[in-house]
Amino acid sequence: MTHSNNENIMKKIGIYVMLLFLATAAMAQENIYSFKVKDIDGNEISLSQFKGKKIMIVNVASKCGFTPQYEQLEALYAKYKDKGFVILGFPANNFKKQEPGSNAEIKKFCTLTYGVNFPMMAKISVKGDDMAPLYKWLTTKALNGKENSVVKWNFQKYLINRDGSLALVINPWIKPDNATIIHWIEK
Repeated sequence: MTHSNNENIMKKIGIYVMLLFLATAAMAQENIYSFKVKDIDGNEISLSQFKGKKIMIVNVASKCGFTPQYEQLEALYAKYKDKGFVILGFPANNFKKQEPGSNAEIKKFCTLTYGVNFPMMAKISVKGDDMAPLYKWLTTKALNGKENSVVKWNFQKYLINRDGSLALVINPWIKPDNATIIHWIEK
């Protein structure tokens, strides 16, 4: 190889690295408002409709030891929904098949058993090869600009600031009425 060829290769590598850096930085600036999801009735919902609100995103399941958290989630939603706070429930069957039902069955269970009024979305996958794009964003620092995380179990909570950025990741065993969550909602 000649000196000129080496220079050309180094320039190309430098350009590639710069483009990769810029692409990663651009992705990290993306906020949650660019996502569209289906609600539990199959209607498309743009998360941009929640601009200016604090959002709790939680993967839920009907046959889990944490399922009673639905009651606390609903109480939290009732208390703060008129103060710019919303909860979005995403049923997922990723952990020991604890959400086996159809969207209609899930909706019936949540309504009859826990009186859920917060928005419920269609069943999705929150981990693995078929992970929903929203959850890829929530769990990947290169996309959300905040941190990498793994969905550990049902009822993991992702707290989203009013500007659509990721604020906190709350482990599944932490109850929705935990002081850290309340403080975040109220500040």
